[in-house]
Amino acid sequence: MRNGSASAERFTLSIIGMSCASCAVRVETALQQAPGVVSASVNFASERAEITVRPDHDLDAQCLLAAVNAAGYQATLSHALEATSDQPARSGKDSAGASYDGLWVIASIALSTPLLLQMSSMFMTGGFRLPGWLELALATPVQFIVGARFYRAAWGAFNARAANMDVLVVMGTSAAYFYSVFLLLAQQFGWNVGHHDYYSATEPHLYFEASAVIITLVVLGKFLEARARRGSNAAIRQLMQLRPDTARVFQDGREIELLIGQVKCGDRVLVRPGERIPLDGKVSAGCSEVDESLISGESRPIVKRIDDSVTGGSVNGDGLLEIRVTAVDEQSMLMRIVRLVEHAQATKAPVQRLVDKISSVFVPVVMIISLLTLTLTVSLTSDFAEALMASVAVLVIACPCALGLATPAAIVTGTGAGARAGILVKDAVNLERARQVDIVIFDKTGTLTEGRPAVVNWQAVQGDAKRMLTLAATVQQGSEHPFSKAVLACAAAADITPVTLLNFCRHPGLGVSGLAVPLECEVLMGSQSFMAQHNVLIEIALARRASAWEADGCSVIWVAADGCLLGLFALRDPLRASAARAVQRLRSLGIKTMLISGDAPQVACVIGQALGIDIAQGGILPEEKAALVRSLRNKRHTVAMVGDGVNDAPALAAADVGIAMGSGTDIAMETAGITLMRSDPALVADAILLSRATSRKIKQNLFWAFAYNAIGIPLAALGLLNPIIAGAAMAFSSLSVMANSLLLRSWRSRAGAVAGQWKTKNLPAD
Repeated sequence: MRNGSASAERFTLSIIGMSCASCAVRVETALQQAPGVVSASVNFASERAEITVRPDHDLDAQCLLAAVNAAGYQATLSHALEATSDQPARSGKDSAGASYDGLWVIASIALSTPLLLQMSSMFMTGGFRLPGWLELALATPVQFIVGARFYRAAWGAFNARAANMDVLVVMGTSAAYFYSVFLLLAQQFGWNVGHHDYYSATEPHLYFEASAVIITLVVLGKFLEARARRGSNAAIRQLMQLRPDTARVFQDGREIELLIGQVKCGDRVLVRPGERIPLDGKVSAGCSEVDESLISGESRPIVKRIDDSVTGGSVNGDGLLEIRVTAVDEQSMLMRIVRLVEHAQATKAPVQRLVDKISSVFVPVVMIISLLTLTLTVSLTSDFAEALMASVAVLVIACPCALGLATPAAIVTGTGAGARAGILVKDAVNLERARQVDIVIFDKTGTLTEGRPAVVNWQAVQGDAKRMLTLAATVQQGSEHPFSKAVLACAAAADITPVTLLNFCRHPGLGVSGLAVPLECEVLMGSQSFMAQHNVLIEIALARRASAWEADGCSVIWVAADGCLLGLFALRDPLRASAARAVQRLRSLGIKTMLISGDAPQVACVIGQALGIDIAQGGILPEEKAALVRSLRNKRHTVAMVGDGVNDAPALAAADVGIAMGSGTDIAMETAGITLMRSDPALVADAILLSRATSRKIKQNLFWAFAYNAIGIPLAALGLLNPIIAGAAMAFSSLSVMANSLLLRSWRSRAGAVAGQWKTKNLPAD
């Protein structure tokens, strides 16, 4: 997949053949060294790479694929639809689906079981011993057919002058296998090898069971690990499965069924009761309740009427809807969500940098420890067989898989759980940083309020109401601010028609201005300070009236023409039902809250007191919001900024964690690190709780990954660990990390909405 932007282009690759964290580090290093690459991040858990390249550099996907190939691996361009499959696309001999891998696991278990039973019987009375040639016949297919993938991967690593888990497995099992072959030949030809006999005075102890069972355990572990990875990526697959394959489109006066890819913007689509809405659009006919739970996390049905927006993938209720398509392909909300989740899962948390450094030297260090174990044990005991088994145990137990999975597995699962709850995290950095937030700053309009203000009072100077309403509606035609819609609705209710507007200008945080034609007058509309900047005089009586309205929680905007005041409006924007609960939840988490608004200070204080906010400040311009955020960060606070408008973008960018409301502008969502898909401020606390839960899993995973190796390697080096037990422990370490990460799938939003709760009698059984 290739994404473009004004400053850089991004590629997403599916990497084939990685077996441990050191593989991911090597692929990442190879990609970073490619000419024109700005950055590269490889996620071992999701087997994906995100590469950013300079747009002015002639670098295409083939160059990146070649870089991966030179590192000893394979790659394919990634597409979102791959998320519906178990694994990234494979090629050649590695094109094994889940059933293929399962068959090889079964075959390997069947061949290894007699060898394992033989080894177990030595500890019991009446134990049995298989003939040496039968042990060889059982172990050889496991070693070279089932284990062929390890030899291929190890050879690739050798050619790339690197080492990974496959090298450890190949070295350990090959040593046990070929030493057993040597002993078998020595017995056959009567060679004196001075080997201690555990079974009889005539037959040597062979170690075929160690090589075969170790490979079986590793293959079984990888199979179960792949199944677990599929669970961690369930969020993307679930999102992709929301989109229907076809849509009913009106063309030439008749209804025809087209593939989704054939539908164009502007087409009219019919959606029957209980069906999924195929694409983003606006309702052109009909009325119905729509379930958007799997997209926004909102569990309640939302009534959709004419001109209301609908999102592809949501489920129509009992009504019949006709929709005019407004976005297709990559521009649709569903695909944007998928891309955002994919990007977040491909990025790395800061703690992963330390893990990568350890992984890059882990395998070579283990090989040195194994060699030292062999040398020292032989010199101390003169028992080569014992020394070899200790050396093999070191190689086998020291698998960096668990270390490599610890962070990305938790990130993948955590971001997926967040997406199901309507919390979209841009990258792992924001996910990890959110847990440290100690102060949350809220914008007012559209964040703590519903963003649907209405004019509740107004007054015209000298009684010229018609002129005031006409000019106010005229200048507000060019604005997208919620206040503009309220003023236009007020004028329409009075049957006032705006005139032509020229030279419209928006003054962030202050107001708007423009030239009304044919009245030929310069119109200003905005705050009291905006009027003062343009020397518009305000009578004391009107100022007192404005203060009274502000004390009642109303926002006041003034209108003037050619330097003369025409009047003022009082607007009230209802508080969101969950606003007070959102503030209370944050305070219960030990987080301070703050309200900053462009409204008058008195309005901000009234709303702040009503919601229980710690600090409320009004009259704050957009650039002042960003400066306030930076000042708090300079005082060693970790700041989250929550907003939804263009004016909030500088503050969102300045904060440690920017949180955008999904109902807000695109620029706010692009700037923010976290987007809330439904306009519920209570989700802010959930985003922080999700970050804390994910961070806990990362710490737990890293602890167990290090603990396995810190305990297992010394035991193996001292000869206290059987190689087969070491193989089982190695496989279990990876599985335990994945299982612990998958516990995050049970994480649920506490804001009161759980995806999938709402159903209607006409919904299909998915």
